[in-house]
Amino acid sequence: MNNIASAPVTPPTHSFETGATLTHASAKAALAAGLARIGSGATAVDCAPLTQFDSSALAVLLAWQRAASARGTPLAIVNLPAGLSSLAQAYGVDTLLSARH
Repeated sequence: MNNIASAPVTPPTHSFETGATLTHASAKAALAAGLARIGSGATAVDCAPLTQFDSSALAVLLAWQRAASARGTPLAIVNLPAGLSSLAQAYGVDTLLSARH
């Protein structure tokens, strides 16, 4: 994953957005909402609204990717904030996220 700033990526048609906050306090609800969207055919998640996050956001993103993979479809993660990308690198999970900046 690189940290080069670029213009936001336009998410695919079958996508959903994270909320502005994805922390330990909101992770359970966000996980459930995302799983429902993936179950309905979503193939991408747009992280552009995400401004407040912690390591729980990484856990949720990875769980969403596993759920999509189980359905036979990869989940694209677009517009991952640089700070969350750095956190993923620090935890060594950056290679597990299929993120586009």
